[in-house]
Amino acid sequence: MMAQVQKFVDNQNFAFLQLQQYLGDESLNILIFNQFSENLLPKREPIKHLLIGSPKAVTSTIHYLQVIGYASTGDWSPLLPTANPGEVMSILIRQILMQ
Repeated sequence: MMAQVQKFVDNQNFAFLQLQQYLGDESLNILIFNQFSENLLPKREPIKHLLIGSPKAVTSTIHYLQVIGYASTGDWSPLLPTANPGEVMSILIRQILMQ
C-alpha cells in the first residue's frame, strides 16, 4: 500500500513539474498544487472511546480490546474516578480515515 501511495505521489510531483514549466508562474503553480494535493490526502478525524464502569469492568474491556487487536492497553488513559462511588472511566482517542 505504501509503495502505491509513494508511486502516486511521485507521479503527482512529476505532473506538477510539467505544469510548472508550462505555466511559468511559480506562485500560481504552488497554489494549484497545494489545492490539488489537499484533495488527494486522506482526511483523518479523531474519535473518542469512553469506558465508564467498575474498575474491574473497565480494565477487563481494555484487555479484551487488546486481545482482539483493536487497541493496546497503553493507548488508554489511566483509570480516573467519576462522581459516582466505585466507578471509573478511561478514554482512548483514535484517528480514523474519513472517506
